[in-house]
Amino acid sequence: MPFDFQGKHVTVAGLGVSGVPAAKVLHGLGARVTVVNDGDDERARAQAAELEPLGVTVRLGDGDTLPDGTELIVTAPGWKPTKPLFTAAGEAGVPVWGDVELAWRLRGRDGRKAAPWLAVTGTNGKTTTVQMLASVLKAAGLRTAAVGNIGVSLLDAVTGETEYDVLAVELSSYQLHWAPSLRAHSATVLNLAPDHLDWHGSMEAYAADKGRVYEGNTVACVYNVADKATEDLVREADVEEGCRAVGFTLGTPAPGQLGVVEDILVDRAFVEDRQKNAQELAEVSDVNPPAPHNIANALAAAALARAFGVPAAAVRDGLRAFTPDAHRIAHVADVDGVAYVDDSKATNTHATEASLAAYESIVWIAGGLAKGATFDELVTGAAKRLRGAVLIGADRALIREALARHAPEVPVVDLDRTDTGAMLQAVQEAQRLARPGDTVLLAPACASMDMFTNYNKRGDAFAQAVRELGA
Repeated sequence: MPFDFQGKHVTVAGLGVSGVPAAKVLHGLGARVTVVNDGDDERARAQAAELEPLGVTVRLGDGDTLPDGTELIVTAPGWKPTKPLFTAAGEAGVPVWGDVELAWRLRGRDGRKAAPWLAVTGTNGKTTTVQMLASVLKAAGLRTAAVGNIGVSLLDAVTGETEYDVLAVELSSYQLHWAPSLRAHSATVLNLAPDHLDWHGSMEAYAADKGRVYEGNTVACVYNVADKATEDLVREADVEEGCRAVGFTLGTPAPGQLGVVEDILVDRAFVEDRQKNAQELAEVSDVNPPAPHNIANALAAAALARAFGVPAAAVRDGLRAFTPDAHRIAHVADVDGVAYVDDSKATNTHATEASLAAYESIVWIAGGLAKGATFDELVTGAAKRLRGAVLIGADRALIREALARHAPEVPVVDLDRTDTGAMLQAVQEAQRLARPGDTVLLAPACASMDMFTNYNKRGDAFAQAVRELGA
């Protein structure tokens, strides 16, 4: 049943990227909107000044108290389920939606055809995959956009003037937690590794929230053959009759899967007679960059596009047209026969494991805020590829100790500094350790905020330091 917002008292929890658009949309639908926000800083006050002339009530500095008369809460995705606001809502029988749930409920509200959603989640690779998917869909001539957790508001996509044929939607575990009604056309969980456990409370709860993306799928649930946990989520999902499980693999695909045969991406899922036939989609060299984990991203994107009926030629053309965002295994320069690669986006061990697997001989620059991570398994898997390691950041000792345990022969430079200038010294030390044919790889396995504003700034500092080497 459509939700009637006219005259309803809706509380928006949190300003920011999702809260301001949600408050504006709800006000436009006739709701009486109150925004509550934990912070009372300059940015929050500027956002409040933007909303209050519309008739929206804004309460700054108190995000825990449920406003009297609240009939619905629409929350920013990052607010923890354990907040007192949500406890009070549960006791009062007030439903809680995220901005994704609100967007889902508003699809087609103005009489336009509701565009189907092709949804992407996973611990790592979401943004790259959803951008690849959008590129493939555009190559097929479809009106589409990459939206959601990628930084483009879903609310804008479903309530704006542009009409879409299909949307490529990136969803975080936070967003999925607050989106109980979401029913995608097709969806994928790319991979699962421990992340955000402080928010979800356990790995089981984290996986369950990721698995919500499969609920009610109508055509395909796309899973990672190399990550059994993703297939288990498909098995547990309640899907529409006729929805298929489709795997992707870096090996030769079985019937019902997409995979790689002699450097060719092939489809054995969306073809006639899957037992005997396969459709060539693209060459590995069409994937930029052709690192193993990025080929997996491309296969997942191709599977979702093929589930939507996209022809094989559009998969090839879309992958060729795709340019990855900065700081994702980005080649910066070659200096004296050594390649310098920026993967500052590798902020956890799972992403760094994939990054390290892409190169044969590595001088590894790592460290930062570990966020509770351990590094033994990561180092054990990469030990044979490591020429050396340069460690920076607040929690570098955790990586140094893992290297001492599992790769004692690897030379380690421990930089006892956390200022931004440490990156230049790190790159200089890496140059000293490297030999022609090696790759100096910034793949920190940690968050950046101990030294830099964000991973972008960290990657920029790395690239600038490399340029100074070659100057």
